[in-house]
Amino acid sequence: MRDTRESRLLLVLLIAIAFALITVDIRGGEESPVDGARQAAATVFGPVENGVAAAVDPVGNAIGAVRDSGERHDRIAALEQENAALKAKLGSDDRNSSKVRQLDTMLKAAGAGQYGIKGAEVIAIGAAQGFSWTITIDAGSNDGVKRDMTVLNGEGLVGRVTTVGPNTATVLLANDPDFTVGTRMEKTDELGFATGQGSRPLSVQFLNGKAEVKKGDRLVTFGSSKDKPFVPGVPVGEVVRVDPSGGDLTRTVYVRPFVGFTKLDIVGIVVQAPREDPRDMVLPKQPKKPEKPKPTPTVTVTVQPNGDLVDGSGKVVGNVNEKPDADTTGNADANAPGNADPNASGNADPNAGNAADEQE
Repeated sequence: MRDTRESRLLLVLLIAIAFALITVDIRGGEESPVDGARQAAATVFGPVENGVAAAVDPVGNAIGAVRDSGERHDRIAALEQENAALKAKLGSDDRNSSKVRQLDTMLKAAGAGQYGIKGAEVIAIGAAQGFSWTITIDAGSNDGVKRDMTVLNGEGLVGRVTTVGPNTATVLLANDPDFTVGTRMEKTDELGFATGQGSRPLSVQFLNGKAEVKKGDRLVTFGSSKDKPFVPGVPVGEVVRVDPSGGDLTRTVYVRPFVGFTKLDIVGIVVQAPREDPRDMVLPKQPKKPEKPKPTPTVTVTVQPNGDLVDGSGKVVGNVNEKPDADTTGNADANAPGNADPNASGNADPNAGNAADEQE
């Protein structure tokens, strides 16, 4: 149909009639004058509607499936969140177990050295003061922590307290280049000074340039005046390399620290020094070295021209021409001719005397 003035007037008229019929139908309710026409239309168009519905049902079902799949997706997402929460909880349980082990090891070390310690947790690595090797702990002046206190863990020396706040403190780690601590060697008591070298082993210079030092020797802290900043007996590390003195008054020794400075978690601040120097008591016991097998003694035997076998001391131990006796037990043969037969006639019959008595 062409878009003309008459067609537009007809469209407006039809719309007006439709609105009028709708208004009459709504106001009439069940007694609506168009109810009969509606029923007739339902009778005529009902089968057509059912056919269309049958054709459209798969599409509707697909739409419903999409809607249900959205609900299932939300449920799956909720389950994934629950699994993630459970995994996080499990991870936290493992972390708590690790902290318990660290705390237990540290308490054993503190007990061996008779150190009074305040436990703390590392909450940050590094500090605002330059690029020093430092950590921040969650204990401060409110917990009795003061500047120049020794910090340790279950493995050994961690560092010393440098800055203290009300609830936190900064610890300079023992591997920092500005860190120096007096050391004493296990058993020999040779004294020296250990200096941090970052990620490399500690550098230790002994006062005695001729001190006998070998790989595997262990060092502990020597201690400071009034136990600040270092208390005595805290394990420092193990010798991994020894440089020759080269004519110097001192010799340089490289020591691998016992503490892993990149994985610190639980530490202890020594708030009370021991009454006596624990010496080497805090060092863990070294495993026993396996005993060397005892050598089996060997005997050299030479054969002489006459067949004698002579050992290294010149003693004759046998002869190659000797044959072993048939009977090596040393017992005489019971049937040999030199031995009397127990049933021979020379032996009195124990019943003979009885027979003579009977004849008498």
